[in-house]
Amino acid sequence: MVCAACGINKKESNDPWAGGSGSSDGSGSSAAKRVSDMDTSSDNLKKMIQNIVDNLDKPGPYEAPDQSKGYDDAKPHWGVASLSGEITETERFSWTGGRGVELRGLIDRVHELAKDPKLDGMLLRVSDLAISLPDAAELRAALADFRAAGKHLACHAEVASNTTYVLMTSCERIGLAPLGEIVLSGPTAMPVHLKGLLDRVGVTADFMHVGAYKGAAEPLTRDAPSPEMVETLDAILTRRYGTIVAWVAAGRGVPADQVKTLIDTAMFPAPDALAAKLVDQVATWESFREGVTGGAWTRMPLKKKDDPITAMKKVAEFVGMMPMARPTEPHVAVVYAVGDVVDGDGDGILGARERIASHTLTGALDMLAEDASVKAVVLRIDSGGGSALASELIWNSVHALNAKKPVIVSMSDVAASGGYYIAAGATRIFALEDTLTGSIGVVGGKLAIGGALARVGVTTHPMGKGKRATMFARLDGWTEDEKAAIFKSMDATYQVFVSRVAEGRHKKPEEIQPIAQGRVWTGEKALELGLVDELGGLSAAIAYARTQGNVPDSAPLETYPPRPTLRDVVASFGGVQMPFGLSTQMTDLAQALSPQAAKVLEHTLWQLVDFQRTTIQAAFVFPVVLD
Repeated sequence: MVCAACGINKKESNDPWAGGSGSSDGSGSSAAKRVSDMDTSSDNLKKMIQNIVDNLDKPGPYEAPDQSKGYDDAKPHWGVASLSGEITETERFSWTGGRGVELRGLIDRVHELAKDPKLDGMLLRVSDLAISLPDAAELRAALADFRAAGKHLACHAEVASNTTYVLMTSCERIGLAPLGEIVLSGPTAMPVHLKGLLDRVGVTADFMHVGAYKGAAEPLTRDAPSPEMVETLDAILTRRYGTIVAWVAAGRGVPADQVKTLIDTAMFPAPDALAAKLVDQVATWESFREGVTGGAWTRMPLKKKDDPITAMKKVAEFVGMMPMARPTEPHVAVVYAVGDVVDGDGDGILGARERIASHTLTGALDMLAEDASVKAVVLRIDSGGGSALASELIWNSVHALNAKKPVIVSMSDVAASGGYYIAAGATRIFALEDTLTGSIGVVGGKLAIGGALARVGVTTHPMGKGKRATMFARLDGWTEDEKAAIFKSMDATYQVFVSRVAEGRHKKPEEIQPIAQGRVWTGEKALELGLVDELGGLSAAIAYARTQGNVPDSAPLETYPPRPTLRDVVASFGGVQMPFGLSTQMTDLAQALSPQAAKVLEHTLWQLVDFQRTTIQAAFVFPVVLD
């Protein structure tokens, strides 16, 4: 029906949104006229849609203009863009829409703008930006490429702190609003321990670990960090402190020792920020914009807007009117593995944007292995692991894929424990200096909820035949005999984990053991230890994959998971609910502390639920607020 309305000859076009081809069906001039009419109809529809989109995108009568007076697109000008919101690996979708700005799309857009011959420079209005330090490193590299292309770059903010500010030092000129403030207080780590909360609701965390540094269960079994965790966190903070000092020193032309003094001062109201050379000008946004751009600017979104026909195609794909398109020529595929590693099918494509389900991801990897047009695969990992079984299954698929074509791993913020496990079988591993990786260890346990149920009058009386028949049915802790059985299985899993790493790193297991033990490393240290091959971001990994697969830069990239469809959204309804109201209690309280704390705690609580289904995990449970 839609094709007929658009005037499409389905036999002549693979594009249901394209115009008619003008071919004859044997009825002479009448057929030609019909085709001509269809072409006209299609062109008119495109023009109508374009007008609608253009008008919807224009500012309202009471909103600020989207370009300067007398702006001329044919003449040199500046692009003005807003840089705000949460920067994510993959946009998270729900029935109410998407959340987050995808890092890769943002970087691609910056590189695209760098090629615009009419663009003199870009002015970023930075506000409410949520970005990790490793992601900031990748975006900073893209901004450096923009400047290297001969473009100017300026930033303005009303308030900027720590990671946001050090990212802004990529700009050659920084403006700050009057009464604005720069906060440069240095990196922090705030471990959050949940043992007291579990005690309060009558839940006991019965956990064990293999590896002296495998502190995954600490927040559940201890009231404070262990000496090993303090040592780990100190190494992470030392690395991040060095990054911040280096970025500010390079960006602002200030000696490193002076930057350290500025960090100790921490807070800089606008006049002090100007005096300390942290900013170049104190001015309102409008005043700074006019001065920097010379009065020739236009609004230029950092998220590229689809043309009307592409937008219509995406709608048709979403509702199932046409299949999702895939490249057919030789190309590189980028596979995102984001979130906790879980057993089974997960929540389909929609869930694949937030969790790594073994059946879902292995199916995708196996399909790419058999597709001759896919010449290399980049596996982008942002995960603290999870199920050891699921990690092993994914490792097997990565290993099999690597036997047929290059598999290049790109580590984002975290690729630790199971997140490192699935990377171990790759051809080459890229990480960023501040990536958290390693954590080669195993944790096992369960939440003993008998006490919580007893408080509300519920008791259970499991019965069975066999010495250990009721070990998983009982709601109290394990006996010493049961713990010994669980630990034996955990140790066997750990040995397999170490052997997978040894094979992938071309070392002997005994060479891996000293750097395993559950120890978390920064990317910089992991390179030194041989756990990764090269320091670099996703762009570097893709470039390497193109070279290894002999794929030209002009070839398209295939991305997994693809955009979700209506079927995926509907299938995502429901899901596991948090027991005992823990999520509501903790995240509501943590929200008062900070949104970051609420997010960290909610994720930790969901990890606990996973242990009720999967006893033994290669998981990096890290309820630490890093800033």
